Amino acid sequence: MTEPVDLAAAVSVLDTARSVTVLCHVQPDADTIGSGLALAQVLRRRGVPVQVSFAEPSELPVSMRGLPGTELLVPAKQVVREVDVLVAVDCGSAGRLGALADRLGGARISLVLDHHRSNTRFGMVNVIDENAESTAGLVARVLDAWGEPIDRDIAYCLFAGLVTDTGSFKWARPGSHALAERLLATGIDGAGITRTLMDTHPFAWLPMLSRVLASAELDREAANGAGLVYVFVRREDTVGVRSEEVESIIDLIRTTSEAQVAAVFKETRSTSGQWTVSLRSHDSADGSPGVDVACVAGALGGGGHRYAAGYSTTGSPGELIENLTRELAQP
Repeated sequence: MTEPVDLAAAVSVLDTARSVTVLCHVQPDADTIGSGLALAQVLRRRGVPVQVSFAEPSELPVSMRGLPGTELLVPAKQVVREVDVLVAVDCGSAGRLGALADRLGGARISLVLDHHRSNTRFGMVNVIDENAESTAGLVARVLDAWGEPIDRDIAYCLFAGLVTDTGSFKWARPGSHALAERLLATGIDGAGITRTLMDTHPFAWLPMLSRVLASAELDREAANGAGLVYVFVRREDTVGVRSEEVESIIDLIRTTSEAQVAAVFKETRSTSGQWTVSLRSHDSADGSPGVDVACVAGALGGGGHRYAAGYSTTGSPGELIENLTRELAQP
C-alpha cells in the first residue's frame, strides 16, 4: 500500500504563489510538456506571472508545437534565477532538469508533481502518486482540488500527456478512461491529438528504422533468463529525424516475444559517447511480474517505473551492454 497523495499540499503552494517557473524534464515528452502547459495556463488565468521551460533540446519537438499555451515557453537561458515558486513536473530527480537544476536554489519554495516510483523527493513539497498513469492525470486531480475548471485548452494539454503515457491506453489504470472521457467532453479532437503525437512521422523515419532495427541483438540469457533485446542509435542515425522518431523505437523492439526486457541506447546528438537509455519490460508468459527496470535504472543513475525507466550514461557500446547486463543479473 502507498500513502495517500496530499493534493492539498500542492494546492496550498500554488494558491499563494506570486510568481511561478514550471520546469519540464530534458528530452521532453507530451506528459511533462502537457502537464506543465496545463498548469501554467491556469496560473496565467489567475494573473500569476509564469514561465515554462526545459533544458534540452533547444526547441520543442515538432509534434508538440500545436499544444495550447506554448507561448508561455521560454528558452532555458531566459529562465529567471529567482522566483517565488518553482514547480517540476514529471521529473523523478533533480538531474532530469538538466542544466536548469540550478534554478531550484533560487526559489522560495519548490514543488514536485510526479508519478514515478523512483522519485527522489527533491522538492521542498513533493506530491508524488506512483499509482497514477501519468503526471497529467495527477495535475487534473490537483486542479480539481484547487477548484480550477478544466477548459478546452487545458484539456488538450492533459489529454496529450494521458494518451502518450498510457500508450494510447494500452497501459491504462483505473480512472484513465474516465478522465479521457471527461477531457474529450470539452470538445477536443482526441483522435487528431493522438495521431499528431504518436502516429505521424516524416519519411526519413523509415530508413532510420531500417538501419537501427537491422542491428538489433537478442540475449536470451540476460536478466537471469528473462532475455534482453537491444539496439544502439548512433549520432549518424539521427541525421534528418526528430527526437520523436528516435523515442519511438523502444515501442517497436519491446514487442519481441523472446525477451522480457528491451533497451534502446541513444547517443546524444551533441556529444559522442554520451547516451540516454530507455528500458521497458513486461510480465512473463505465466503472468508473473516482469523485471523491475526502475531498480535497474536506479542502480545506473536513473529511475522510472517498474515496466518503463531510463538513465543517462557514457562509454562505448560494449561497456554499456556490460553494465546493463550486470545489473539485470542482480537477484
